[in-house]
Amino acid sequence: MEAPFYFNPNVKDRLEVEPVSREPLDFHRKLPGYAPSRLVNAAPLAEQLGLGGLWVKDESWRLGLPAFKILGASWATYRALEERFGPFKPWQTLDEVKTQLAALQPLALATATDGNHGRAVARMARWLGLEARIFVPAGTAEARIKGIQSEGASVTEVQGSYDDAVELASREAGERCLVISDTSWPGYEVVPGWIAEGYSTIFWEIDEELQRWSTDGPDVALVQVGVGALAAAMVRHYRQPGQAARPALVSIEPVSADCALASMQAGKIVTVPGPHTSIMAGLNCGTPSPVAWPLLSGGIDLFLAIEDERAREGMRKLAESGITSGETGASGLGGLLEILTGEHSAEMRERLGITRTSRVLLISTEGATDPTNYARIVGKSPV
Repeated sequence: MEAPFYFNPNVKDRLEVEPVSREPLDFHRKLPGYAPSRLVNAAPLAEQLGLGGLWVKDESWRLGLPAFKILGASWATYRALEERFGPFKPWQTLDEVKTQLAALQPLALATATDGNHGRAVARMARWLGLEARIFVPAGTAEARIKGIQSEGASVTEVQGSYDDAVELASREAGERCLVISDTSWPGYEVVPGWIAEGYSTIFWEIDEELQRWSTDGPDVALVQVGVGALAAAMVRHYRQPGQAARPALVSIEPVSADCALASMQAGKIVTVPGPHTSIMAGLNCGTPSPVAWPLLSGGIDLFLAIEDERAREGMRKLAESGITSGETGASGLGGLLEILTGEHSAEMRERLGITRTSRVLLISTEGATDPTNYARIVGKSPV
């Protein structure tokens, strides 16, 4: 099947946004077990693909969890708690924040998730001694549900889509319960913005590592789009005033849940009806976040949707490069493979300016969050 794509005729080299703050990075450095995730120089794979360089930001083990989502969930939870109950006294460890919250109990966090974001919110709740109520769409992999429950959270499986789970989670909001959602709706825009801010840590770490390598930034960067929070963080970083690097930015979605691409074609936010059944579970979202949308529509050059088989290819090739990446995590490489070898490769290469000297950045957003399916696809158990 042909992979749908859309080149943005209104993309801008720079956006009128505030410079990206390093405050979330400073916050993350105080969390238990913080260390920068590794940036892999996948030189053999770059040579195989005919590229000048290929860097993979490996988020398979971030703050003790198998995905990047804890960066957004932790920052947004902290900011939401501080706004509701703060300001907090100065602190150096999260246990000190937990102590300050003890007198306010009982408190709870709630969210909807396809897996990784919910587990991240549940982990933050566990760190702070709070209750966690997590809502998942029908068909969520048992391994992902068990991962959330391992954090001490309650899990409610909704007989519907991710968007239906979002609706139910939103009803939990109250005086003693904060909703920490990465998608927005009218009247709920602040927390999703904080989640995207939290993801900025990924890109500051990339900048710092490339500086250590004495290497310029990427020429092309690919990013997964579910509701758009991570993509918004990438756009804000690379399109902010004063940013030296100006890579072409490419968004990747499943064909069955290509809500950002469909919205671009429609000229406004639209909902792609379900069922959303891609193996790229973290991208099974029917509607872009209104908070993320101005950044996506203004800063992304190419919107690309891929079939599940491209994600499987990406998982296998990353495994050959020593990177354990789940279905959503490998979708960035799946999109790159479509660009380099697909039916419309010549057009996409030319319009993105991809040559044999191009340096490409991918974000492997998760490890093997469904180990059984990983082994089935890759042919071996995850490392």
